[in-house]
Amino acid sequence: MDSRTRRYLRGRFGDHYRQTTVTPPPEPNEREWGYIPWDSGGTTMVRHSSWLDIGDLETFLTDTCPQHVYFSAGRYDDPGAGSMSKKGWRSSDLVFDLDADHLPGVDPDGDSYASMLETCKEALLDLLDLLEEDFGFEDLTVVFSGGRGYHVHVRDEGVKELDRHHRREIVDYVLANEVDFDTLLQHESVAGIGMKNPADKRTLDTTGGWSARVAEMVSAYVDELLELDDEAALEKLQEIDGVGAGRAEAILRVARSKPEEIHAGNVDVHGAFPTLARSLAEQTFREQTAPIDEPVTTDINRLIRLPGSLHGGTGLEVGRIPRDEVDDFDPLHDAVPRTFIGNEITVAVEEPTAVELGGGRFTCDPGAQTVPEYVGVFLMARGHARKEKE
Repeated sequence: MDSRTRRYLRGRFGDHYRQTTVTPPPEPNEREWGYIPWDSGGTTMVRHSSWLDIGDLETFLTDTCPQHVYFSAGRYDDPGAGSMSKKGWRSSDLVFDLDADHLPGVDPDGDSYASMLETCKEALLDLLDLLEEDFGFEDLTVVFSGGRGYHVHVRDEGVKELDRHHRREIVDYVLANEVDFDTLLQHESVAGIGMKNPADKRTLDTTGGWSARVAEMVSAYVDELLELDDEAALEKLQEIDGVGAGRAEAILRVARSKPEEIHAGNVDVHGAFPTLARSLAEQTFREQTAPIDEPVTTDINRLIRLPGSLHGGTGLEVGRIPRDEVDDFDPLHDAVPRTFIGNEITVAVEEPTAVELGGGRFTCDPGAQTVPEYVGVFLMARGHARKEKE
C-alpha cells in the first residue's frame, strides 16, 4: 500500500470515529488493549496497553486513527504489564471465532467474498444453536468481525474462570470430537418370556446433547418416510450406505409399525435399523457442528477485535449484532460505515475486480475510475486499488 492510500484511509477512519460512538467491553480497565497503526504499514501491533494508557476511548480513536483495534478476552490485575506472566490473570470471556476462509467446502481462491460470508453465516447459526440449546449460555454477544466471519463472546459467570483444559472440552463438544454413534448409546438388559439370556436394548437419550440431536434427526427421517408411499420410501432408504433392498423393506416395516419406540430413542427396534441410525448420526455430526477456530476459544489471553471499530483490511465496521437480528443481518449492507456512503472517490484499480457491497455489484476494470467511496475504501483496504488524485 502506497503512502497516499495509507494517508487517505487513516484520515477517513479518523473522520468515521469522530462521527461514531464506540462502546467498550465490560470491565475495560481490566483488559489489555492493542492496535495496529496505519503508519506501520499494517504489520506491527502496539500491545500491552492498559485502559489508563488508552485514556478516553473516543479521543484515542480520533487521535490515533488505528487500522485495527483489539482488546483482550482476559481480565488482569495489571493488564499493562509487558509480559503475560506479570499481568496476573483473573478470568476470561469464552470467545468463538468463525473464519470463512477455514470453513469446509469454502474455496478462498474461487468463491466470492459474498458467498464465503453467506456460508459463514450458516455456521454462525449452528454455533449459536449449540451454545444456547446444549450449554444454556445466555450472556452472548454476537459480532461481525468486519472481515471474513463472526465472533461470539460468552460472558456467563460459569465460564469466566475456566482454564484452557476446560475450554478445550467445550471446543471438543462443539466440533463433536471423539463422539460417534456407539459412544452415544445407552445399554439396558431386557429379559423376555422364554429368553435364556437378556437382550441388550440400545437407546439414544432424547433429553439433550449430541444423543438428542441424533435422535431428533432419526425421528425426522422416519417421519419423512411415513409420508411417502412404499416405492418412494424404499428408494429413499436405499440411498443410505449399507441399506440394500432387504434392509430397506425391514426398516420401512418397523418404521410403520413402531414409530413411537423410534421417537423414544430405541435403535434396536429391528436388526437392520442401527445401520440407518448410524448413518444419520454421521450426518448430524457433519451438519450441526460449528467449524470454529479452535486456538481462539482455548486461549485465555486472546486479543479480539473491538466492536464498533473499523477493520483495516476491508473498511467495514466490526459490529455487534443483536441476537434477534442475526438471521436478517447482511454484512455487505449492514456493516458498510455511513461515513463512506454518499461520496465518490477516484481510485486506480490494479486488476479486474468485482465487488458486491452496499446493495450493489460493481465491476471494476484496471485503471483509474470513480466509484462510491465505500467501494473504493474496500478495494484499497484489500490491496486491490490505490488512491488517485481527484
